[in-house]
Amino acid sequence: MNDVKIIETARLLLHPLSVDEARRVVDAAPGPGDRWAEGYPGPGDVRGVGSFLNGVAERGDPGVYRPYEIRRLADGVTVGGIGFHGPPGGDGVVTIGYGLVPGVRGQGFASEALRALIALAREAGATAVRGDADLDNVPSHRVMEAAGMAYEGEDERVRNYRVVFAP
Repeated sequence: MNDVKIIETARLLLHPLSVDEARRVVDAAPGPGDRWAEGYPGPGDVRGVGSFLNGVAERGDPGVYRPYEIRRLADGVTVGGIGFHGPPGGDGVVTIGYGLVPGVRGQGFASEALRALIALAREAGATAVRGDADLDNVPSHRVMEAAGMAYEGEDERVRNYRVVFAP
């Protein structure tokens, strides 16, 4: 994880989780220095971070393709999580997921964080980033659109979005 840096945006810090920090998230047991907003970690955070830990055990450290805590720059409080579902597949495509605690939704934090992780994926060599959201999760659709992802279609459960990087 030595080459994985904290990403700073206008209002956020995206803090890459270490294995020890990830274990605390899965256990919902903050350690000294952790400043978690009410509602963090949510079920999606626990699932995503748990998958990260399983991937590390099976394949080793994924470098930048890991989960990140979304922290407010102003006070350092963790208000959500964002991250990759793993390293890119053979086609270079990587999948992303995110979530915020209810108290900070609607402030543009998710799209700000998503734009930053899309840029990171591009810099790290991914060919595209994809994501999906439940059909009725219109706010999440708007987040992906605001971050520059294009609607690709849907099935009976989810709407799919993607951004492709020019070679």
